[in-house]
Amino acid sequence: MSKDKTMKKFASYLISHLRILYLIAILSVSVALILLMFPDSYSKVAYSYTPGSFWQNEDLYAPFDFTILKSNEESSREAQHIRETSTSYFHIDSSAREKAVMNAARQQMQRRDAMVVDEAIALIYNSKGYCANASELNGHPLVVLSGNIGYEIDPDGIMTPSDVEQFVMQTVSDTSSAERLARLLTDSILTPTLVFDENRTHLELDTRLSQLSYSSRMIEKDELIVAKGQRIDEETALALSSLEQEENRRNANIASPFLHYLGQALLCIIAFVALYVFLKNIRHPMLEDIKKVTFAFLIVLFISASEAIVVRLNPAMVLIVPMCVVPILMRIFFDMRVALYIHIVAVIIIGNMVPNSYEFIFYQLVSGMMSIITVRNFEKRSSFFAVAVVIFTTYSLIYVAGVLSTDASFVNIHPERFLVFFVNALLTLLAYPLIFIFERMFGLTTNLTLMEISSTNTPALRELSQKAPGTFQHSMQVANIAEDLINEIGGNALLAKVGALYHDIGKIMAPIYFTENQNNGFNPHDNIDYEESAHIITQHVRDGIMLAKKYKLPTEVTDFIRTHHGTTVTGYFYAQAKLHRAEEEINIEDYRYPGPKPFSRETAVVMLVDSVEAACKSLKNHDKESIDSMVDKIINDKISHNQLNNCPLTLRDITRIQSYIKERMMSIYHVRIEYPVK
Repeated sequence: MSKDKTMKKFASYLISHLRILYLIAILSVSVALILLMFPDSYSKVAYSYTPGSFWQNEDLYAPFDFTILKSNEESSREAQHIRETSTSYFHIDSSAREKAVMNAARQQMQRRDAMVVDEAIALIYNSKGYCANASELNGHPLVVLSGNIGYEIDPDGIMTPSDVEQFVMQTVSDTSSAERLARLLTDSILTPTLVFDENRTHLELDTRLSQLSYSSRMIEKDELIVAKGQRIDEETALALSSLEQEENRRNANIASPFLHYLGQALLCIIAFVALYVFLKNIRHPMLEDIKKVTFAFLIVLFISASEAIVVRLNPAMVLIVPMCVVPILMRIFFDMRVALYIHIVAVIIIGNMVPNSYEFIFYQLVSGMMSIITVRNFEKRSSFFAVAVVIFTTYSLIYVAGVLSTDASFVNIHPERFLVFFVNALLTLLAYPLIFIFERMFGLTTNLTLMEISSTNTPALRELSQKAPGTFQHSMQVANIAEDLINEIGGNALLAKVGALYHDIGKIMAPIYFTENQNNGFNPHDNIDYEESAHIITQHVRDGIMLAKKYKLPTEVTDFIRTHHGTTVTGYFYAQAKLHRAEEEINIEDYRYPGPKPFSRETAVVMLVDSVEAACKSLKNHDKESIDSMVDKIINDKISHNQLNNCPLTLRDITRIQSYIKERMMSIYHVRIEYPVK
């Protein structure tokens, strides 16, 4: 029995902490994937410098003795010189002439050709020697081996196939015959007197190459390598490069791969935890929505994978990846603070994995902040191009300023870098199609979508205007006032406007039961009981939710349908039931709206404006006193019935809302304020 209780308690604990457990799981998976994405080679020691620039750090002293390595170009030149001047070894074939004579005797030749061949044999074998491959002689000292003794000979006077061809061409007047005889001599008759010793030659070359020194001089411990502000010349750059290699070599002998990955993982975790603490501290609703959290992690992983691919292909091109896609998407779906913090976390994590971390982080932080500011009011497609221009300009200015600060000259400004920035800006435009993809994947809503559905030509609003024209005009009025109010007190004005346009869409199902649509004096509520009337009135909320699904309205817009009456009671029918059925027990829940209560500034404002606009329209006298009294009564009634408890409106906000609504109502009904007559 106790075991069952323990299991139930454990299961209850897991369910109650499901969100936290999910956050831990997605954090762990993200960190593991990031570590697997990036190559390990850039976690090594690396000094930030460019040959020809100035050293920006403190004076650097040698931490130990090490040698300065020659540059790759210098080492290659020395190795090439060794190859060009290496000794070629040959053996003498003393029977070469006899072999040639025998080969000539086997050939079927005319007497004239035989005489030419004999002359050629005599000429060639009376010279210093004959070598069948001229490339074995070119530019190399020649050593002839006879047993264990070798002696150097001069390559001048040694015959080659080209010499044979030249002799025959001079001897035989007929060109075709001369070419035929030359080929016959070199291919079938002549035997080299100098036979190339490939093994001995290659052994000698390898020995000399192995003795090639790749270091130029020694740097002793505590010797000054470079001083702060000193220009980094070629020798200093070589010293810094040599120090990097030596430090990495020494670290490789003592480094633990496990500890390295542990350190990298901890850096990622710290960055993500800092983001969580920030969001928790400002009580951002993003943390309460698993879909939104998953979306944020997915964006960070997406941009990390892009950078990892570029690092593996060409580390010098890391700035071509459009990192600003992260803050742009975060700003479009959330707010500026969330966009900035998530961008900072992504930049810190990736900056730790790529070369030239400081440069990378500086570029991305500044350009990211500029892109967030640019997309502050992202309601037009043209804004994407404005962001691309801002990003390209920001990258370019940072690059030029960096070169001037380190080199004090325009000489080292490379035009191809601007091409990288241009491609980066173009790739940033990918944020546009990504918006629609992520909207569908995670059920999120952007201002672009709100702009599209705010048109009165949408199927839902067209149907509302046709079947319930009074409700449609009421919704338009509420939308205009709610939008202006949110602009006044702060919030998403576009969301408030769109939510107000659709908040009463459920009245399409039974428009005649709502007074704004009754224009012939007939009221169907006169023929039914109060409870049924209340049910029809409250049903428009449920019908609205059903129609929202039919027309695929975003969840954020559907929330206005759910909350615009909160959990209030249909006051008129409840009061009438109590008045005329005093002897009966009236269940107030039969007259209550399903709720929930408003939970945002936008939904709360729409509730207040909706109630006030409908109530003021029903007033017989639209004077200042009547309007002020009605506005105060409705807002105080909402407060007393705890309808605003779940929204973040302050008393100051409510006071401003009261004042603003009064002004708008008086403006709508053309109420003039009476001034005292002097």
